[in-house]
Amino acid sequence: MGRTFENRKHSMAKTGAMKIKLYTKFGKEIYVCAKNTSSDPDNNPILRRLIDKAKKSSVPSHVIENALKKAKGGGGEDYQPARYEGYGPGGCMVIVDCLTDNNNRTISEVRNCFTKCDCKLGGPGSVAHMFEHQAIFVFPGDDDEVVLETLMMADIDVTDITVEDGMLTVFAPHTEFYKIKTALTEETPEIKFEVEEITYEPQNMHAVATADAARFEKFINMLDDCDDVQEVYHNAEVES
Repeated sequence: MGRTFENRKHSMAKTGAMKIKLYTKFGKEIYVCAKNTSSDPDNNPILRRLIDKAKKSSVPSHVIENALKKAKGGGGEDYQPARYEGYGPGGCMVIVDCLTDNNNRTISEVRNCFTKCDCKLGGPGSVAHMFEHQAIFVFPGDDDEVVLETLMMADIDVTDITVEDGMLTVFAPHTEFYKIKTALTEETPEIKFEVEEITYEPQNMHAVATADAARFEKFINMLDDCDDVQEVYHNAEVES
């Protein structure tokens, strides 16, 4: 599998405007997590992971602090998760994860993206079963056997470990995320993770022909422009 997984989850922050959207996305996600569970990162590993991820994406500290303060206040919007699935340009499979305070608005905006790009919006579970909910860690290294032994000694279920260009990538069920991070950090305190996240990995990639490349880019950009969209996962492999 290797590090190509980064191409399967669309990443924003290409321009100044997209950076602002990225900050808003993280602010909303941190706010919802803190409000619905605990606003103390020391006692809330999910919140701590979100904050660490936001910092790695260069989200300003005041954005994080404001989201936590807002959650502590107990007021604010009542966001709910919403997931939409379907088939994108060239027949690729797509999962769109959202946080919304108005389901009618969100489904309308997401449906519009599918419709205007001649794509098909499916029902719940129509494509999600073709993705694996995975924990993924990427860090410098070249000895996958040592890493595997470390994780096995910690009784951790590992899906795969790959080595590519001096970087190790560990794939595991999402439920093993915190156990993996703890085991690797205890074994190598100076370890620096380039990627540490929970994501959706496609079981199989789908080739999208060059003729559909422009439509695929338009489709992804339209989803990015939807304020309620948090993440877009796909199995597209666009031919060059």
